[in-house]
Amino acid sequence: MQATARANANIALVKYWGKADESLIIPHASSLSLTVDGLGTTTQVTFHDGTSGKAAASKHESEESDETGDTLTIDGERHQGKALHRVSAFLDRIRELAGIQARANVISCNTVPYAAGLASSASAFAALAAAASHAAGLHMDDRDLSRLARYGSGSASRSIYAGLAVWHAGHDDASSYAEAIASLLESEGASADAAESARDFGMHLAMIVILISNKKKAISSRAAMHRSVETSPLYRPWIQSCKDDLRQAITAVRRGDIEMLGTVTERNSYGMHATMMTAQPPVLFWQPETVEALHAVEDLRASGLGAWSTMDAGPNVKVLTSAKDAVRVCEALRERMPERDIRIHMAGEGVRILDKNLDMHSRVQ
Repeated sequence: MQATARANANIALVKYWGKADESLIIPHASSLSLTVDGLGTTTQVTFHDGTSGKAAASKHESEESDETGDTLTIDGERHQGKALHRVSAFLDRIRELAGIQARANVISCNTVPYAAGLASSASAFAALAAAASHAAGLHMDDRDLSRLARYGSGSASRSIYAGLAVWHAGHDDASSYAEAIASLLESEGASADAAESARDFGMHLAMIVILISNKKKAISSRAAMHRSVETSPLYRPWIQSCKDDLRQAITAVRRGDIEMLGTVTERNSYGMHATMMTAQPPVLFWQPETVEALHAVEDLRASGLGAWSTMDAGPNVKVLTSAKDAVRVCEALRERMPERDIRIHMAGEGVRILDKNLDMHSRVQ
């Protein structure tokens, strides 16, 4: 009862920000994202035959677990408290679906900074959903896996898929799920060729990350999100604009129009941060270097390069561009900000199961 999965983070182009249902993790608005390579999570889940993970733990897992009976190791560090309880609650859902009571040992390794606004929870819970469900003997299609991942982190529902994915807000558990852009377009009547062209367009996009800070945020995304929903006078108008933004973004994907997609992406991101800044008390993730990066992107676009900014809940700036222009855009940004860590991330693949016997312990120091 062991499996290992790998998932990539995704960067929202039309954002998810705010829940209509906290318990089911159902958002106020649907969203569109790009799954990217190089920012991801590899997670191994082992369910033990006994009811206590501690009793069956190997020497690598011998440290005491708390009352959940599960153990959690992230990047070589043992976690208890809130992080472990969140993972255990997620595993309880899988145990219920699989009809098992076995405790689990979870080992996770990341290439994305934790809680720094780089979508670490998306890759983390997509990988956990895939590995744990597989280890528990559940056979889920992508839609059901997306619905399951949603319970861990809303954005994780989109990391199930490669390239561009749309998360339908829905109104209940069954209707709130993500799907690949090609699948969406086919369901809307597009031909197979048109749907495949849209998929290819997504896979030829790139995201450049300008790392301003990899430190843990002072306020979590969940707390900032809740404050924005409850107190920002701009939140409801922004949610209404998200619906138009998503329609325009999908139209841009249909047409293969990156300029149209980039314009919508940048506008939607600024709108989301406006809801944070007008919350009470205000939530401001931006740092002086953030503003410098945003101006640099504007300057590049004015010079004729296709580059559009987007930001999630953190100070780091992402830049949407095409794969063919990615190197030029990256080099131009490095010239303007030589002290910053700036990296290219191409469109990435969806979640996948790896060799179930992969030795994750060798990665744990």
